[in-house]
Amino acid sequence: MKYMMTYDLMESMRNTNQWLGSTARAFASYPVMSWGANPAIDWLKAWGEVTERTFARMVAKPDWNIPVQTGHDGTDMVVTTEKVVEKPFGDLIRFRVGNRPDRSRKILLVAPMSGHYATLLRKTVISLLPDTDVYITDWHNARDIPVSAGKFDIEDYTLYLMDFMREMGPDTHVLAVCQPVPLALAATAYLAELDPAAQPRSLTLIGGPVDPEANHTEVTDFGRSVTMGQLEETMIQRVGFKHAGVGRMVYPGLLQLASFISMNAETHSTAFRDEIIRVAKGEASEHNRHNAFYDEYLAVMDMTAEFYLSTVERIFKGREIARNEFVVDGHKVDFSKITTVAVKIVEGEDDDISAPGQCLAALGLLTGLPDSKKAAHLEPGAGHYGIFAGSSWRNNIRPLVLDFIDANSDRPRSKPGKVVSIN
Repeated sequence: MKYMMTYDLMESMRNTNQWLGSTARAFASYPVMSWGANPAIDWLKAWGEVTERTFARMVAKPDWNIPVQTGHDGTDMVVTTEKVVEKPFGDLIRFRVGNRPDRSRKILLVAPMSGHYATLLRKTVISLLPDTDVYITDWHNARDIPVSAGKFDIEDYTLYLMDFMREMGPDTHVLAVCQPVPLALAATAYLAELDPAAQPRSLTLIGGPVDPEANHTEVTDFGRSVTMGQLEETMIQRVGFKHAGVGRMVYPGLLQLASFISMNAETHSTAFRDEIIRVAKGEASEHNRHNAFYDEYLAVMDMTAEFYLSTVERIFKGREIARNEFVVDGHKVDFSKITTVAVKIVEGEDDDISAPGQCLAALGLLTGLPDSKKAAHLEPGAGHYGIFAGSSWRNNIRPLVLDFIDANSDRPRSKPGKVVSIN
């Protein structure tokens, strides 16, 4: 019961802060407060507005909000999402662009399950839509999944990816971003043994921890410094009665968010201080850069306890992927079985989450793959976010990825179109 009380305490604290912000904003908005000039009231209203929005978006799943695409004839085509495969812990969804004919490039974008929703890759999706048909793994918030649905760990995650790849067929090109990189590699290797015809054409691995020990970061140092018992005791909580997943053991999104913010606390404090100042001066807007970023960054989801713990124990501590000792459903996965799938590695020079070398280690595992089907790119000056959603991605990495896809497809593809910068 103590785990459930802690979970509800965190939610109560979040709810209280949201209420305090709302109350301050409402109080400062009373007409009587305008009878005399009082800058303190303007500051109180600004603080309340920013605080209310900040804590409210922590429990709301963001919408995709993909902009309308323009057809060759100048018509506007609305982008909608379609569920292709539905599963308890995550769906495979496709982005439909009006009545546009299918593109020759078909991409499976594997989103991370690391505390944020798949919408974290919204800008990646937008940049790929003009030239490709985009599918994405849409993982569910663990607090909304009944206990009766069973467990979900890294083995189940791998099996989900295999099912999604089978559904999409062999013309698929997989792009895995961050956390799922080693598991996407494992899913491909397992398919190479069980169902070779279902393997994707290519696999692009972007900034993921294939071998966390290849280059240490604050994330890997944390994983090495704590025991599994300490993690289970301090990080795992039980979902409260407010949610459909009541009783499920989870690693709460709010706890993960606190960890994210603590890594760059000063930067975040400055950002919120500046936003309060802009609101007080009347210089802020609904969709300014601050809101656009934090609407997504602060929206967090719970992970199942078994997924979080197995990731730390088997990927980071045991290095099962790096040592080619990963077991799925009782079967040892052999990465040397990948012999036909082209693999490209993308890393950022300044990535402080998955530092250069961690993802590159994947190529060393592919002993059965010819060197002609291996490629790697290190983006100068790029951080973790920039290699899949920033200007480095749009201007440099995306064209390289599409060229790699074209070079490893059975039929020629059209040249990539120009991507418009999205702020």
